[in-house]
Amino acid sequence: MLFSSQNYKTMLIGIALIIVGFTGMAIENEIHGIFSLYFAPLMIVGGFGVVAYGIMKTDPEQHLGKEQADQPK
Repeated sequence: MLFSSQNYKTMLIGIALIIVGFTGMAIENEIHGIFSLYFAPLMIVGGFGVVAYGIMKTDPEQHLGKEQADQPK
């Protein structure tokens, strides 16, 4: 399996942060609004960071199982 269930959960949390950030930016729709100017962009960038972390994170149990399978008995 390419990703573990923890990776998928982490990526879904990141996608949810991105969606909430863009939605909040669209709902407020002001140039000088506090949420659309400061919080929403931070949520969007943070969401992309969480998705990247979810993609890059490796599962130690999955890696350990692969090493044990490669060793001859």
